[in-house]
Amino acid sequence: MSTNDAVLVILAMALVTYATRAGGLWLVGFMPMSPRLEAFLRYLAGAVLVAIVVPATVRGGAAAFVAVGTTLLAVLLMRRALPAMALGILAAALYRGYAGV
Repeated sequence: MSTNDAVLVILAMALVTYATRAGGLWLVGFMPMSPRLEAFLRYLAGAVLVAIVVPATVRGGAAAFVAVGTTLLAVLLMRRALPAMALGILAAALYRGYAGV
């Protein structure tokens, strides 16, 4: 695959990703916002995150458990997700560095 082909594929994927997001927002504009739908949308991002993190943690070994544990503890203490995730990544890197994994 040439560089031009790779760039075209990346641009096409970006366009499709944007279209699905924008299309979803556009479609939701036509739906009445019931309490049930609002609750579904509120918890959807967290459910998707858990669906991604749990299998990766199970396959990732001890370093992944250290990262997830550190992240959970940090988010409970700090109430901020992004710094907590950064601490989890740092904890996994330190664990791997010291454990020689």
